[in-house]
Amino acid sequence: MGLGVLWGILASSAGFIDFTIDWIKPFGTIFINLLKLIAVPLVLVSLITGVASLSDISKLSRIGSKTIGIYLLTTLVAVVLGLVLVNTFKPGNAFSAQKREEFKEQYASATTQRSSDAEKVKQEGPLQPLVDIVPANIFSSITDNGKMLQVIFFALLFGIALILIPPDKAQPVVAFFDGVNLVVLKMVDLIMLAAPYGVFALLAGLVVEFAGDDPGAALELLLVLGYYGLVVIAGLAVLIFVVYPLLVITVGRTKYTDFLKGIFPAQMLAFSTSSSAATLPVTMERCEKNLGVSKEVASFVLPLGATINMDGTSLYQAVAAVFIAQAFGMDLDLYTQLGIVLTATLASIGSAAVPGAGVVMLVIVLQQAGIPIEGIALILAPDRLLDMCRTTVNVTGDAAVCMMVARTEGELSPVPEEHINA
Repeated sequence: MGLGVLWGILASSAGFIDFTIDWIKPFGTIFINLLKLIAVPLVLVSLITGVASLSDISKLSRIGSKTIGIYLLTTLVAVVLGLVLVNTFKPGNAFSAQKREEFKEQYASATTQRSSDAEKVKQEGPLQPLVDIVPANIFSSITDNGKMLQVIFFALLFGIALILIPPDKAQPVVAFFDGVNLVVLKMVDLIMLAAPYGVFALLAGLVVEFAGDDPGAALELLLVLGYYGLVVIAGLAVLIFVVYPLLVITVGRTKYTDFLKGIFPAQMLAFSTSSSAATLPVTMERCEKNLGVSKEVASFVLPLGATINMDGTSLYQAVAAVFIAQAFGMDLDLYTQLGIVLTATLASIGSAAVPGAGVVMLVIVLQQAGIPIEGIALILAPDRLLDMCRTTVNVTGDAAVCMMVARTEGELSPVPEEHINA
């Protein structure tokens, strides 16, 4: 990130603008294309395997429905909170009017297309968005990232059908998708290995195009990105210090300080790895030994949470999407922002618990809302730090919901003081 910004500033000063745009920026474009490439397979396979896995624990159907319901509720709260913050503080409007106008002109065709699409939807009736969720041809939907809701609908329907057919018939199909899921996650790992180079190329090209032959203009970009980062972190802080305490204290009937002491090692591991999956063993151990959650509840709620509960990621997606739209001078109406709420909530279910998956899901949200995908280059600079923060929130949310479910099921036992502080 630092080298990309430094190169962009030096290139603007030394006259290497054309060289940067012609020979460096394309590698950033390739990285963006790789993210778009993996988006549909990631959501499709992750959702099918996630839903189908519920059949292995059918005796916990009551716990399962309760867990999924609470996870979806907290995710919805996170997305709405993100939209409230980004519409209140408007970090994207911190760009100068001149820069916003340049962005707007640069992507004028996309903005015009979005406006015409919105007008078309208005003429089709109030239930058209519901009609659009159900695909007429799933293969057509899979080839268009803008129809991600249709892919999600198909994946949910497919997973539910797998649960309802005889287990001996479903097992080969489940095993196949489990294997494909591992392959897709490995592809994400491989793509994210290129992230440093992609980020360098994107930032170098972004700074050069933003600053032109005036390196001082790059300072404006850094200040606005800092403002955007503060808005995201403020939202994440509200989740950890306001929303989750209310849930833990009222439903879990546990002191929040005890909860934080018990889960703290898992939070730190999540912060350092940016991976809910990598943190899962520690999260389960802390919930069972230090928070008093029964093994039965923890072994179901926490792995499921690492797959479908991405509160921090969902809040980030909402803020980032509207921030990019503001930077491009796009005014998102209520209907479009409600679409962001729905897409971010559902996309979080298919978000893999690995570093960088949030960026892949952001591609889905941007395309569904009609926001230029190229705008993702604007928010990649601080993304690594924000990824660490939002993964910490994701893990904290998993543990908070786990305690809530355990308490309502009578599966939460008192923990000795020395275990809490261990």
